[in-house]
Amino acid sequence: MQDPYFQKLFADRIGGINYGKDTEIYKFEKIKRAKRKALADFPDRHLIDFGIGENDEMAAPSVRKVMEEELNKRENRGYADNGCIEYKQAVARFMKRRFHVDLDPVSEINHCMGSKTALAMIPKAFINPGDITLMTVPGYPVAGTHTKYCGGTVHSLPLKAENDFYPDLDGIPDSILEKTKLLVINYPNSPTGQLGTPAFFEKVIDFAKKNEIVVVQDAAHSMFSFRERPISFLEIDGAKDVGIEIHSMSKGWNMIGWRLGWVCGNERIVHAFADIKDNSDSGQFLAIQKAAVAALDDDSIPDQARLKYRRRLEKLVAALKKMGFPCEVPGGTYFLYAKAPKAIEGGRVFANAEEVSQFLITEQSICTVPWDNVAPYLRFSVTYLADGEEAEDNLMKEFLDRLEQFRFVF
Repeated sequence: MQDPYFQKLFADRIGGINYGKDTEIYKFEKIKRAKRKALADFPDRHLIDFGIGENDEMAAPSVRKVMEEELNKRENRGYADNGCIEYKQAVARFMKRRFHVDLDPVSEINHCMGSKTALAMIPKAFINPGDITLMTVPGYPVAGTHTKYCGGTVHSLPLKAENDFYPDLDGIPDSILEKTKLLVINYPNSPTGQLGTPAFFEKVIDFAKKNEIVVVQDAAHSMFSFRERPISFLEIDGAKDVGIEIHSMSKGWNMIGWRLGWVCGNERIVHAFADIKDNSDSGQFLAIQKAAVAALDDDSIPDQARLKYRRRLEKLVAALKKMGFPCEVPGGTYFLYAKAPKAIEGGRVFANAEEVSQFLITEQSICTVPWDNVAPYLRFSVTYLADGEEAEDNLMKEFLDRLEQFRFVF
């Protein structure tokens, strides 16, 4: 079949003339295909899905009630642009109440249509061709993808167990630092579960000042800290001088799909983000923003979500330990980042985590996400559908029943 005339017009950033011809399958697409096959091959066997990363609950009834009310108000029909003051003020109240951080709702806060869009837009404010963004791996790649779209490059900072899943900022070559404009971090970290400590954030601030780099802290899982109270990067002296923090309503407030979050911190950087955003979208529906005010003002919502997902992680870790997995409850997030087995005793050998993941889904209808960027790990999400603790216990029992026949080698 002959290529359409526009095949040669695709931008190099998405593949140029070869766009659409790559036969490599993205790992999440592989998982989706394997899930469909498992459902088709074993229609009577329940698919145990640890692969998804979406809260299984709807937003709180109180939030949905406000949404219903605001939905029918004429004044909410128009463009939201860079956000309504009510939402920004609620964010300011929340940041002060939970993190002791003072923010001007007018100049130091701006809403975003989910943290993903914020991470996509920030590079446009800083990255010129040849500039570098520092990204931790494994991690969420969006800021790196858009760095490349802007003509920049990404320098990866591996998160290794021997470094407690913190980046080695001291080991970055000077030749990289000379061209670096952005450092993107994410704590509580997805997928490793490590927490951002005051000492780590202080080191990041010193590093940023010394090398004149802007820090972007992705705090999407900020409310899921299991060892101590959640903390904000902006709590640390000097943080507001070097960067911003991005928050999401999805995780802590069960507002998956509502597409709402906020960017806060340094006034000039927030303003630059707002300028990029103003030329990219027309803002999130005002009724959603006003419903989110009710969510932000109700601390019981994220507190209950945190307790629920910690409980589920404790059950998952107990089950995996019975099967020989070396793992512990993570510091935060609703993900468990566990070493992948190397083999099954007396049976097959696995070359990497992807092979383990494919074995689990195709042969046992258990879905996980493989990470092989730094070392072979499996990511388990505890956002599976289960209505109450009894359903959680039944799912864990079924999980054990399917895998206890195997002796995994690590």
